[in-house]
Amino acid sequence: MRILFATALVLIGAINMANTAEAAGASAKSSVKTAKSSPLDVEMKTLEGDKVNLAEKYKGKVVLLVNVASKCGNTPQYKPLEELHEKFAKEGLAIVGVPCNQFRGQEPGTDKDIAEFCEKNYGVKFDMLSKVDVNGPNAVPLYKQLTSKETDPKFAGKITWNFEKFLFNRDGKVIARFAPKVQPNSPEVVGAIEKELAKK
Repeated sequence: MRILFATALVLIGAINMANTAEAAGASAKSSVKTAKSSPLDVEMKTLEGDKVNLAEKYKGKVVLLVNVASKCGNTPQYKPLEELHEKFAKEGLAIVGVPCNQFRGQEPGTDKDIAEFCEKNYGVKFDMLSKVDVNGPNAVPLYKQLTSKETDPKFAGKITWNFEKFLFNRDGKVIARFAPKVQPNSPEVVGAIEKELAKK
């Protein structure tokens, strides 16, 4: 009888340990899901074709993400974007250009064409990603999150045109969205950038 009782206790203990381990595993999975909360936690390609995880590359940086085009009325914004890069890169600002051809076909070239255009016309040194869709069923995960009410309720809504801007803080959270016509060197944009860079 004592042996049976002892065996039962051992079995109960083993079951409890298994349940505890399972709960811990579930909790760990849940925390991983929660940790992946930034839209930047995605892998994309650069203009050169290299794969890059944006969250890893820009960890601890203030990021200004801009969908760009080479044949748009807003294309001259490349100049003030590059000026922002030159002025604030050492303080932790990363400008990231994302070419897109969805707005009246104003970015028709290949990644190589885009790189050459940016270098030749504006001396762009800030980071540029490979051409992608930012709206619709073929939009990349980055922009699906940025425009979705479920994942980004405060700044949701489809991209309206070339040179729409999203500002991320050092934790990878979107803190501002600026319309295409808002100039990168406007007090509105520069002030928001400086405010975030000051939070070290």
